[in-house]
Amino acid sequence: MTHVLQQTNFNFPGMKSLYKGKVRDVYNIDNQYLVMVASDRISAFDVVLPRGIPFKGQVLNQIASTFLDATADICPNWKVSTPDPNVTIGRFCSIYPIEMIIRGYLTGSSWRTYQKGIRTICGVQVPDNMKEHQRFPEPIITPTTKAAEGHDEDITREEIIARGFIPKETYECIEKYTSALFRRGTEIAASKGLILVDTKYEFGKGADGKIYLCDEIHTPDSSRYFYLDGYDERQAKGEPQRQLSKEFVREWLMANGFMGKTGQQAPGMSDAWIHEISDRYIELYETITGEPFIRADTENLQERIEKSINNWLKNR
Repeated sequence: MTHVLQQTNFNFPGMKSLYKGKVRDVYNIDNQYLVMVASDRISAFDVVLPRGIPFKGQVLNQIASTFLDATADICPNWKVSTPDPNVTIGRFCSIYPIEMIIRGYLTGSSWRTYQKGIRTICGVQVPDNMKEHQRFPEPIITPTTKAAEGHDEDITREEIIARGFIPKETYECIEKYTSALFRRGTEIAASKGLILVDTKYEFGKGADGKIYLCDEIHTPDSSRYFYLDGYDERQAKGEPQRQLSKEFVREWLMANGFMGKTGQQAPGMSDAWIHEISDRYIELYETITGEPFIRADTENLQERIEKSINNWLKNR
């Protein structure tokens, strides 16, 4: 039987706080380390759905770990160790309250905005007469606020600086990191027969005052991928693109009348649908990494994770 990790509530030596995000549980150890546990929770439209997805946390954690290593020459990142398939331990950072979203193609929420006749997204002008899934002349950065509760909101770079979310010099540095990370992610995706369509990055300030790339990168939760093979043909015919991302979950929810709005209730998720989502996550892992996915033992999932973390903390 496959078990899923819905919640954790560990008590580690030196633990100062526990933050529970939509997907990750983050433990602060002595204001020195952040222990990030990737759960099997799945969210869409800023709402955590009622059932977990087998192996989703492992997929997210291991993809993120791979890409943090593959981009460390571009930007310092928070990762120190991955002692368990579901866990990354990193340096403690104060996270900037902005998510840096970068888009190479007009799709997802940007397409839904475009359909309404809007041609300025987060202060960035986009061309007229574009089609869904069409590539932008150059990738655009469309940041959002990072809401503690509820929905994130679009924001412009000018508003970020004027409202004091991030100092001007820091924001300009983060923008450069965002573009460079996206270029690297695009190159790696192309080498695996994929298109990195859009993604988000989060940054924080370390105790040493440096800017660090934090959280996950280039996972199916934070990114959208198309298959490169057949992209042009499908685009020319106006056909849907083959995607590897969480967008198929959002589309299913919308088809069932749910977009996370007040008063809406998430539809029920059958066992067959849960396992299909799990299979899609594993497919993306194997495609983007080029490695077979090794399912970790989930029989004693909580105990395994707690033991792995305690062993690392003991021997750090």
